[in-house]
Amino acid sequence: MTRRLPATLPEAQPAEEPRMSEIVRTTLTTCPYCGTGCGVKAETRADGSVTVAGDPDHPANFGRLCVKGSALAETLVADGRLLHPEIEGRRVAWDEALDTVAERFGATIREHGPDAVALYVSGQILTEDYYVANKLMKGFVGSANIDTNSRLCMASSVAGHKRAFGTDTVPGAYEDLETADLVVLVGSNLAWCHPILFQRLSAAKVARPEMRVVTVDPRRTATAEIADLHLGLEPGTDVALFAGLLGHLERAGARDTEFVADHTSGLEAALEAAAPFTDLAEVTRVTGLAGADVAAFYDLFAATEKVVTVYSQGVNQSSAGTDKVNAIVNCHLLTGRIGREGLGPFSVTGQPNAMGGREVGGLANQLAAHLELADPVHRELVQGFWNSPAITATPGHKAVDLFDAVADGRVKALWIMATNPVDSLPDADRVKAAIAACPFVVVSDVMASTDTAELAHVLLPAQAWGEKDGTVTNSERRVSRQRGFMTPVGEAKPDWWALAEVARRLGWGEAFAWESAAAIFREHAALSGHRPEIARDFDISAFADLSDAGFDGLSPFQWPRRRGEAAANGPRRFFADGRFFTADGRGRFVATVHRAPRSTPSATLPFRLNTGRIRDQWHTMTRTGVAARLSGHIAEPFVEIAPDDAERLGITPASLVTVGNGRASVVVRALVTDRQRPGSVFVPIHWTDRFASAARVDALVAPETDPVSGQPESKATTVAVARFAAAWYGFAIGRTVPERIDGDYWARARIAGGERVELAGLVAPAAWSDVAVHLFGDGTSLTSFADARAGRFRLAAVRDGEVVGLLYVAPEPVEVARDWLIGHFEAGPIAAAEAVTLLAGRPGAEVEDPGRKVCSCFGTGANQIRKAAAAGCRSVAEVGERLGAGTNCGSCRPEIARLLAEEEHVVTPVAAE
Repeated sequence: MTRRLPATLPEAQPAEEPRMSEIVRTTLTTCPYCGTGCGVKAETRADGSVTVAGDPDHPANFGRLCVKGSALAETLVADGRLLHPEIEGRRVAWDEALDTVAERFGATIREHGPDAVALYVSGQILTEDYYVANKLMKGFVGSANIDTNSRLCMASSVAGHKRAFGTDTVPGAYEDLETADLVVLVGSNLAWCHPILFQRLSAAKVARPEMRVVTVDPRRTATAEIADLHLGLEPGTDVALFAGLLGHLERAGARDTEFVADHTSGLEAALEAAAPFTDLAEVTRVTGLAGADVAAFYDLFAATEKVVTVYSQGVNQSSAGTDKVNAIVNCHLLTGRIGREGLGPFSVTGQPNAMGGREVGGLANQLAAHLELADPVHRELVQGFWNSPAITATPGHKAVDLFDAVADGRVKALWIMATNPVDSLPDADRVKAAIAACPFVVVSDVMASTDTAELAHVLLPAQAWGEKDGTVTNSERRVSRQRGFMTPVGEAKPDWWALAEVARRLGWGEAFAWESAAAIFREHAALSGHRPEIARDFDISAFADLSDAGFDGLSPFQWPRRRGEAAANGPRRFFADGRFFTADGRGRFVATVHRAPRSTPSATLPFRLNTGRIRDQWHTMTRTGVAARLSGHIAEPFVEIAPDDAERLGITPASLVTVGNGRASVVVRALVTDRQRPGSVFVPIHWTDRFASAARVDALVAPETDPVSGQPESKATTVAVARFAAAWYGFAIGRTVPERIDGDYWARARIAGGERVELAGLVAPAAWSDVAVHLFGDGTSLTSFADARAGRFRLAAVRDGEVVGLLYVAPEPVEVARDWLIGHFEAGPIAAAEAVTLLAGRPGAEVEDPGRKVCSCFGTGANQIRKAAAAGCRSVAEVGERLGAGTNCGSCRPEIARLLAEEEHVVTPVAAE
């Protein structure tokens, strides 16, 4: 049956709420994406389907979800899941797989010592999984060779906190972003990476127009749309900017004299280190900023008591990341602006459980319960509590060093859990080669086919979101339950269970004999309060005796929660009383010296490469890549490049570009934009060999790391940029598309009812029909139009009376109404008679082309927003009232605002309703 699209697309409407009689179970759980830690309400119906919404009572999000969270139900699919354990591609029983892992790890330890084995885990696993992994490695194997992909996103914050506070403590709470009078966002694209926090901030700014927002970022990101001042500084110069601020605050009399004298140490050394930036001209020379903008920022910071400085990957992912953190913290210590409502430094984490991992010693240089691996008293405390045979005193290999150790043979057995290092680590091709050469590799994952899973000797099927059970901790230290509400697919098991079973086979069964995640949580809580005379910030011992039923019903709480302590009524903060966790109880100023990124631009590598996330995707798209809605906004890898740079290199908008250096190269679409700083380019991190021909951007990134934190420099690698000399470009939609596509360039993305593919080649094929058969399969009849002289070709593939594929080819980037065409495929089967209409590539005058997707929640396109503007919508709110766009997660509001500005309409602030 053919479903035709209506002549005009209806106005977007939110999904209809299911009738309550259809709902058989409601589960409160937590989103598995960014570190905001949003509460999720999952409603399971009698037919097994699931509806996902925000939990209105969760204090992180109060019912709102971003588009990724809203689409969680669309990722609950069995397609592509790893269903059974495998050894060398052969399906086996769990016992055989676990016996093999234990045997190979045990033999390696006996022959080569405990440091010859390693675990590489993830901020995607639950706290209980993390706890078991660290107990196994550090207390029983006797090696600290366990690190995590959280090393790639927040290790510099950890190190900076420990230098300043004595512990890895985030002082504040989310409410501080709403009650501050000045919010400074440093290296944080909050609008795209932490959308719900962005909505809370933007709503507060509308409610209190006197609030000011400053963004500090080389790119003018979507977050800058709400900024009163944007500082587009030279990459890697944050220390210079904040060293200059420290000196300015001192000269302006902003020092909290009593707080500094009574509760801190090291100020004089910090001021001396900042002295080179006493002169504003030196700050502007190094940062590349206008002197008036720097002066305005300094004066605003000095004059405003309630300041929150939010920082994220743009600060952390640097070879000077720890110093950047401390340069920011220094300014808050000097002014005493810490630990009170509406003020303080605030690190927002990238992953859902990076904080939970930190709590249980997830990094190679940590111990559980925020205790110190280097402290013999702390080691004795943990070893005594665990009753373990040995506890390591030596830090293990940090992430980049760990894979160096794999490469040179020091690590001979490796277990990778819930992460994809072949794509996500710097110098990724070298990492891939190291894993491929490792004698024994175990991969635990939810998906059967990832770039890392391909290299495993043993594959273990893990439970996914919706199946697993435990806790996570968000960026404000709030612990929430992640609850299972689905029957695990196949033979998927919890990660903690697999680890404990291997530990049992290695002879340590008594110490790993938990029956549930609740039992692990109780042990974790008990350890946090063990020997309370040894002071530390992290303590949740109030839950050490929590029953299974209590764990099932555990409400979100913010730590600390010490034994016998009542629950707090409001947000919990640290350090307002001036008591820190250093040896002398004082907060420490840290002398920070500006140093440029280690890679220096040259004639052959003149650009700085910045990498990061986009709005609707997550990490390497293992999960988000299966949800069609999440590819609607941006469907292929791209490079942001400044207009002057593009013009000089002969790069036109939407053409293809090669970005490369001596390590690797990628081919990506050109996005020419004034949001990018000249001399720098931006490429997102998400695309892998599963989704594109050559877009693993971390293969280009130099393995430079911060000397204190070990965090890689992911935002300042030097590269060359050149036009990709495509002889032809193509766009295709198919009901089915092969897993591997032949061609010089391709990028695929899921749509409802099929896939879309962007294509290009250096040489035209002998026959376009061969390309169609490769894409859409045999057994199709082809309807085509060709203009050979102009190099244009259009083809429809028909099978059993239905259009199953469309291919459009041109000598320049193909201009067709992509979202209109995709809409036909998503609406259902297309009759062969419609092929000719579709080959036109765009609708007639009587049918609306929605245009490029802007709002993924409601499927609203740019043309629909422009039409609303022409009809009188003068603000983001008015567009929302007419189309729905921007009224759910709000991530698209900055883009709606830009579209309205382009239409020369007055735009009200980008705000949550």
